[in-house]
Order: sequence, then C-alpha cells, then structure tokens
Amino acid sequence: MDDSALVVVVTRPVPGGVAVPGAVVRTGPERRQTRDELLGLVRGARVIVSMFHDRVDGELLDAAGPTLAGVCNFAVGHDNIDLGECARRGVLVSNTPDAVTEGTANLAWGLILAAGRRIVEGDRFVRAGRLGREGPLAITDFLGAHFTGQNLLIVGAGRIGYAVGLRGLAFGMRVLYVSRRRRVDFEISPLGARRVELEAGLAGADVVSIHTPLTAETRGLIDARRLGLMKPTAVLVNTARGPIVDEGALAAALREGRLFGAGLDVFEREPEVHPGLLGLENVVLTPHIGSAERRWREVMAEMVSENAAAMVAGREPPNRVG
Repeated sequence: MDDSALVVVVTRPVPGGVAVPGAVVRTGPERRQTRDELLGLVRGARVIVSMFHDRVDGELLDAAGPTLAGVCNFAVGHDNIDLGECARRGVLVSNTPDAVTEGTANLAWGLILAAGRRIVEGDRFVRAGRLGREGPLAITDFLGAHFTGQNLLIVGAGRIGYAVGLRGLAFGMRVLYVSRRRRVDFEISPLGARRVELEAGLAGADVVSIHTPLTAETRGLIDARRLGLMKPTAVLVNTARGPIVDEGALAAALREGRLFGAGLDVFEREPEVHPGLLGLENVVLTPHIGSAERRWREVMAEMVSENAAAMVAGREPPNRVG
C-alpha cells in the first residue's frame, strides 16, 4: 500500500461495505478483536468507522496518529467515544441517526410481545418435548400480559421512542413519555402522549420501554428503588444501552416475582450478561441486534460512507455529532 494513500479503517465488516472515493478502505475481521489488534488496525487512518463496542479514547486516537481527521460511529449512540478528547484533537465525529429507528422499534416490540406473552418460554417448552408429554395445556398455563387499554411508558423521547409509541397505538395502548423537556410532537396527533415524571410513570406503567442515551445522568437510572415502584404485572424492555438498568436489581425483581417480565437487547457489562438473568424464564435476551434489519444496516453503511467521504475531503460530514 502506498504510504501516502488516504486510509479509511472499518473496524468490522458491515452489510453493503463502505466505499470512499479516493481512499483505501481497510476492513477488520469478522471475529472479535483484541484491543492490541484494534490499535494496530487503525494505525495511519484518515477516518475510522467504529462499531458501538469500540472504545474510542486517547489511546486509540494516539494509535491512529496525526493523520486522523474523523471517526464515523456505525450507530446512533456515541457513548463509546470520548467526544472531549476528539474535540481537543480536532477529530470530527459522526453517527447514523434515523437509520436505526425502524429496526430498533420493531425489536423493542418483539421483546415486549416475547416477554409479555411468554413466547420464548413457550418455544422452549415445545422443543423440550413437554407439550407431547404434558399436553394439552390447562387453560391457566402460560398466562401472559395483555396490552389493550394499558399504559406504555417511553423513557427517552427521541426518534426510536416515538416509533415504539406509534406501534403501541396499534395495540390500543395509552402512551406516556419521560423527557427532560416537553415534546409537543409526542403530544399531538397521532401519538397523543402525556408527559410524566419518571417515578410516577414507572408506578403507572404496564410496559416500560427504554430509549434514552447513556450519559452520566442515565447510568443506573433504573435501579432497585425505581424497579420497586413498578407493578408486579409490568414488563420492562431495554434496547438503548445496558448500563441504564441495574441488572442485578432487575434479576432479583424478576426472580422474586416483583416484575412480570423483561426483554433486554443490551447489557450492563456487554458482552457479559449478569449470571442472575441467565436461568430465568421470564426474561428474553437478544445479543444487541436492535438495528439488525438488512435494509437499515445497509443504509447505515451508506451513511458512514458519506460521512467518511466528507471527512477525507476536509468537508463537514452530513451527520456530525456535537
């Protein structure tokens, strides 16, 4: 490779690939890399296309070296990136808003239904041959939650939260939302949502769906005390960031029947999962696949390609963060 070539490093392969005119694209392996391997991969990059699990800090910026102009996060969230350190070095940062909205909202509702209607538990029951041995079921078996006329609380009034709320209308739910500021777009037709304080919302909710970014204020937001406010018939779903929920407290609430069910696509110490959750029937666990619908992952690749091309050319990227 020509040492003078402009290099765009994509830390993992992405659907559709990343293409940047005038640059060489260097793509990392499918498998999980060690930190040292990642640091070696980014050396000499003009732009880094990072995944949500890549820690972009001073160490990684140092490894890239003085050629680095920008970081394109293949995600809408950017809590993995030290924005202050990037700003200090004049490194631009971009993300992929909108492209993750539909897929993540769909998965949130998949988790609501799976946990509320005990779908995964039922699947395991059938696969284990128990239906043949124990069926037909009693009318009282596998009773689940119902949604019509119930309260859906959206914690974090952004694009994804709005999309989840819209889907809630199709189930006949009343939509409540928690936000630092009033969101009139949530309150007007068609959503017609009502803003509430977090504690009051948790106490009145039948389904809680978390969509707030991970910040210093939201880390541990759903802790033991706040879980204790929820109804024992309620379902909690998190498709945002794992550390927003105290997993140990959640496992205890589920195990002790103080919460009906939960669905998690993200984890407090990802990729590790709290061992207290693994043996529970009333929690559904997915491996951070919120945006993993092929069309939208391909759109995300197009967006990072556009952002990276702008950075390589010294222009403002379309989706700059901050």
